[in-house]
Amino acid sequence: MKKDLTKIRNIGISAHIDSGKTTLTERILYYTQRIHAIHEVRGKDGVGAKMDSMELERERGITIQSAATYCFWKGHEINIIDTPGHVDFTIEVERALRVLDGAVLILCSVGGVQSQSITVNRQMTRYKVPRIAFINKCDRTGANPDRVIQQIRDKLGLNAVALQIPIGLESNLQGVVDLIIMKAVYFEGDNGDIIREAEIPADMVDQANAKREELIDAVSMFSDELMEAALEGTPTEEMIRDAVRLGTLSLQFAPVLMGSAYKNKGIQLLLDAVNEFLPAPRDIENVALDLGNNETEVILKSDPDAPFISLAFKLEDGRYGQLTYLRIYQGKLEKGDTIVNSRTGKKVKVGRLVRMHSDEMEEIEETVAGSIVALFGIDCASGDTFTSSDVSYSMSSMHVPAPVISLAIIPKDNKAQINMSKALNRFTKEDPTFKTFVDEETNETIVSGMGELHLEVYIERMKREYSAEVEIGPPQVAYRETITRQADFNYTHRKQSGGSGQYGRVGGFIEPLETGEYEFVDKIVGGSIPREFISSCDKGFRASLKKGSIAGFPVTGVRLTINDGASHAVDSSDIAFQLAAIGAFKEGFAKAGPVLMEPIMKVAVEGPTEFQGPVMGSLNQRRGIIIGTFEEGDYTVVEAEVPLSDMFGYSTVLRSLTQGKAEFTMEFASYKIVPKHVSDEIVKEAQKKHKK
Repeated sequence: MKKDLTKIRNIGISAHIDSGKTTLTERILYYTQRIHAIHEVRGKDGVGAKMDSMELERERGITIQSAATYCFWKGHEINIIDTPGHVDFTIEVERALRVLDGAVLILCSVGGVQSQSITVNRQMTRYKVPRIAFINKCDRTGANPDRVIQQIRDKLGLNAVALQIPIGLESNLQGVVDLIIMKAVYFEGDNGDIIREAEIPADMVDQANAKREELIDAVSMFSDELMEAALEGTPTEEMIRDAVRLGTLSLQFAPVLMGSAYKNKGIQLLLDAVNEFLPAPRDIENVALDLGNNETEVILKSDPDAPFISLAFKLEDGRYGQLTYLRIYQGKLEKGDTIVNSRTGKKVKVGRLVRMHSDEMEEIEETVAGSIVALFGIDCASGDTFTSSDVSYSMSSMHVPAPVISLAIIPKDNKAQINMSKALNRFTKEDPTFKTFVDEETNETIVSGMGELHLEVYIERMKREYSAEVEIGPPQVAYRETITRQADFNYTHRKQSGGSGQYGRVGGFIEPLETGEYEFVDKIVGGSIPREFISSCDKGFRASLKKGSIAGFPVTGVRLTINDGASHAVDSSDIAFQLAAIGAFKEGFAKAGPVLMEPIMKVAVEGPTEFQGPVMGSLNQRRGIIIGTFEEGDYTVVEAEVPLSDMFGYSTVLRSLTQGKAEFTMEFASYKIVPKHVSDEIVKEAQKKHKK
């Protein structure tokens, strides 16, 4: 199977909610002839967009799971992952960007750079993903691409320059001027299939010349040849394209294209740009750790003849069992091959090998480096590395944010209990940000996730896909306990009950830790605590972190230093020193000014300017601190930091305040100390629960 790896593109489509990701992907599939009719996201015809295959996605008009597909455009094979925009499903974006080579960042020409655009851009930067920006919805009232480009520079810190300018805006959008070939491009026919090039309209020639100069100035720094040609006044199309590509691949330049996916304008030129400016697998440096050689970094080659290495980046429970999505970085894979899971060391035989087209699949016999495929019936976890048996490498895993909100779920009967267990088992395997555990005190099943919508979707899926009828308890916030000052401890654990007893003394101090959750420092000299019991003290301290003494929440941000102690030749043991450390922790923690901390969320509310006052009032009532307000045309964005505990049910309140015209996004910002009056309430509640 000979594939030209320079002709493969692995791209993700990411953006803020409602920027048009799924609509754009639908057009890409239509123009590349993967689908033969265009359907809309909230499909009035009852079909819905191809990439929103889940019934819930079609009902709500949002993307919940990232979906993979592939298409062909002008001799290039493009693998696409359409990702969700809602911050609650951020892990879907995270894992897509971990395995993709390039990305298209979509921005709304009215909304511009919104809160989730900033998060997505941060994720792209984390994984060093080159990107193209596409300013969508240029047909909407209030469209202003120039303002959006300025925002990309100011808010995202990208060196963004337009490759096109629109011909007309809002309802007059007719096409774009391509600044590289200096031609006007129009998209005609019922679905914009017919591309017509023409001379630039006379009233736009000066603007086009000025913008082209700006483009050449920006990209000539990536090409000496272009710089010389620009000085002589003879830059060619080829030189400009090469310089744009070099700048994009080096992450120092972000080309900006524009159009309207809904009105079928500009999509074919975006596909051309993906082929021309985004990287092929060989243009990206991927690194693995050699487990057989002290985890030394090894640079992988996109070479079909090298040893096989791939990363399982997403799991899905399909109709035929677990579907494991693989990104292949090196080597090739054939049906019937045996591969090794480098985490467990288990060998796995490849039974079925498929390529995905949303929820449809196509059986294939073999695949090579640079491809994204899926396997059936393989037991593994998200983030596992699969290799051939002659190497022992591991790929670095993706960044997984910690859950911030929890709910108690109670099954209605025994049948619902069994189905709920099956559902939870599957969902926690698929989604690393969705966690579940049983509360030891109340015996309730607790689920944790990234936000209300995140948990709501999973509970709805439990009912639909598993017939698990469950009731939900009140939301629980992930509070933490910490300390505000240094305090000493000197605790002796002594227990005598006939025969050998237990004895251990632990002395030292506890102090706040600026960054991190816990640190253990051993400053024992002279053997006052024997070496073999130092780790027992660490174990005891770690066990104490699970429940603080204020309200039983986990303890974070503490450094424990031991510098004194005593042991007994007969009665000292591992358990004795663990219990001594637990007692020492309680003693020190109580004296160190313990406080409760709560998760603070960064909230961005976007809506018509006329509702700015009520919106700010509603955030202030929720103990919110307004960080800033930004006016964008008739719209205002209010940014604030609000405690998560006060954000429950906010979507309903916001709808009624703004006649349903405003929306908000929320993501975790930091932990902060809870005010005394709120802390007293939380402690009272915790004590009540404990008594029950």
